[in-house]
Amino acid sequence: MPIARSSGDPAMTCCMPPPDFVEAAAGPIKAGPSPDEIRLASRDIGGGLRQTDLSVPDIHCGACVNAIEKAVSRLGGVHDVRVNLSARRAAIRWKDAAEPPDFSRTIADLGYRAHIYEAGDAAKDERLSGLIRALAVAAFCSMNIMMLSGSVWSGADGPTRGLLHWFCAGLTLPTLLYSGRVFYESAWNAIRHRRTNMDVPITIGIFLAFGLSLYDTITNGHQVYFDAVASLILFLLIGRTLDHVMRNRARNAVLGLAKIAPRGALTLNDDGTTTYLPIAEVEAGTKILVRPGDRIPVDLEIIEGRSDVDRSLVTGESEPVPVAPGTRLEAGALNLHGSLTARALANGNDSTLSEMMRLMEAAESGKGAYRTIADKAAALYAPVVHLSALAVFLAWYWSTANFHEAVTTAIAVLIITCPCALGLAVPMVQTVAARRLFDRGIMVKDGSSIERLAQIDRVVFDKTGTLTAPYGALQLSNEETGALSLVRTLASRSSHPTSPALEQMAASAPLLTDLAEITEFPGNGIEANRDGHQYRLGRAEWAAPGAQERGTILARDGNILARFEFADRLLPGANEAIAMLHQARLPVQIISGDNEAKVSAIADELGIGEYRALALPRDKIETIEALQRDGHKILMVGDGLNDAAALTAAHVSMAPAEAAEIGRNAADFVFLRPDLRSVPYAFDIARNAAHLVRQNLWIALVYNLIALPAAAMGLVTPFWAAIAMSASSIVVVLNALRLGWRTPSFKPAVRRARPVQVS
Repeated sequence: MPIARSSGDPAMTCCMPPPDFVEAAAGPIKAGPSPDEIRLASRDIGGGLRQTDLSVPDIHCGACVNAIEKAVSRLGGVHDVRVNLSARRAAIRWKDAAEPPDFSRTIADLGYRAHIYEAGDAAKDERLSGLIRALAVAAFCSMNIMMLSGSVWSGADGPTRGLLHWFCAGLTLPTLLYSGRVFYESAWNAIRHRRTNMDVPITIGIFLAFGLSLYDTITNGHQVYFDAVASLILFLLIGRTLDHVMRNRARNAVLGLAKIAPRGALTLNDDGTTTYLPIAEVEAGTKILVRPGDRIPVDLEIIEGRSDVDRSLVTGESEPVPVAPGTRLEAGALNLHGSLTARALANGNDSTLSEMMRLMEAAESGKGAYRTIADKAAALYAPVVHLSALAVFLAWYWSTANFHEAVTTAIAVLIITCPCALGLAVPMVQTVAARRLFDRGIMVKDGSSIERLAQIDRVVFDKTGTLTAPYGALQLSNEETGALSLVRTLASRSSHPTSPALEQMAASAPLLTDLAEITEFPGNGIEANRDGHQYRLGRAEWAAPGAQERGTILARDGNILARFEFADRLLPGANEAIAMLHQARLPVQIISGDNEAKVSAIADELGIGEYRALALPRDKIETIEALQRDGHKILMVGDGLNDAAALTAAHVSMAPAEAAEIGRNAADFVFLRPDLRSVPYAFDIARNAAHLVRQNLWIALVYNLIALPAAAMGLVTPFWAAIAMSASSIVVVLNALRLGWRTPSFKPAVRRARPVQVS
């Protein structure tokens, strides 16, 4: 499943260097992979598009993200590009053509290294050790400078003061030359490629403060700011390190998945021998041997053997599940006992486990309204700060004729106006929200979905497979014994939620191999030809037009061969989920293709007052579009092939992991555990996340409204400017971490009057 969304901090977390502190900054950046390598490493995502994932280790702020996205998106043939700041990864979707766009060279021309992304890249984190070393040097020097400065503040004068100033200058040099490179080498790399970022004004402030202090030391001046220079670098490093650690903590789930993901699979050859293949080389249809203790390497179907399997990675339930021939398993499940022979259902890079990892990375991305605000702030930041500092310098020098004081005030403006708090306001909350949802078994395909989920005012549910038990969990109240081979064969080729139950019922019958022109009609059923006859399995009014039957039937040339009845069973947590949505004052509605009696019974049992039965896929779309034309923002929860269009049409959508692949692809959220309480829980997290984002934006705004005038008026020294700027960033991060501290309470469903059907 392609995931390509931006997760960069569009506002401005300051640029940090790669692990080697931007070794590449001194020389030209080499072009990345060639077009041939790009095509080989890309994957077909349908619709005439291919996707290539590149690792771009040098990106470290929103300005980097915006620069890459804008430049690459201008290339001919590029459909869209999204950059994930936390993963340092660019996902580029491009139109399948003879020659892929040369986006690797475009990225190199911007000053960033790029190479083909590999799963192991996400687990490598050498930046933290480099940041900690730089932080340790800055902390040691700062503490000693502060002690020596204390003597100056306490009244040291004459030669003693001059000697202490030289000692401070000597201690500042390691901080400036080693720790400070985190900022100003990034600034130089940006300037060298005709760009700007937040590190440019920070670097100017650091060097102006150090140069002015060194000048005063040489000329025996009374005011030096070596303590401010060292403290500024120290506090900035604390903020950067904290941001890095918080992002990694939020992404530990992805890193954990990467660590447990099998690197290869033991494949069975035709002659009975085995070959160990890397996951990327495993193709659909490959025979695989899974030994006791092995993790399932790719999505597969068991063809021989029995065992117990731990599926807790997907379902959250630790109780082992018995498996046998015909059982389908997701990548990442753990085989506990017996040896299994299986057939791969998907390529190695398209497994459920790979999809989960991509979804988690995409959860930090997305450009909603709040990120758009941050983007605009990022574009205005550098020129506004530079002009403000210049204006302050000129005003002070004109009014006081004191060059030293004018420069000092301009330095304070450069430092205190660094909007790190604004840069962290949105992405930090979004990252924490994605982790909270992941812990609950809810995957987010696009970070902007979290923002949209918080805006909903109505929830629409499909019934079968969503509110009632999906797939093989459906209960048959009436079993027909005729034409079982036809039933099993047709059901095995259908994606409808009732098909596994029919297939299981007819499991004793042999599969037919002479069916032709098998076609599925969403919302109606599946059709095939055999020996000149047309067979249909599905809705009675479609399979046998004119018949008075209801429900699911098997028909030949419009004549009924068998009838099937299903007894609906509510999914776990359905009552509690609907009760929580009612508590949140969200109207709930059912739109189902099932008959009125069954839809009415389920609506009555759940206390849902609005429902629509016998709805075809186009009816679901029309209902949702009509509600949205009336100003409603709809959350659609569905699972089947017939729900895909409705999921896409809704303001935001959710689907269970057991949903048909097209349904999962269309949904914005996928909940991995068969528990409908995931729906109100996700809404609660999204609503709280929106509240915290607004709080953080107000914190950043109020800080800048106070800080800039105070610095311009000369009320803040460079030392206190560094402390104030870092403190605002820390406050925003800690505020974001409050998300999810309160767990929504599950109250029993309230019984309501029998619902009335609405169309």
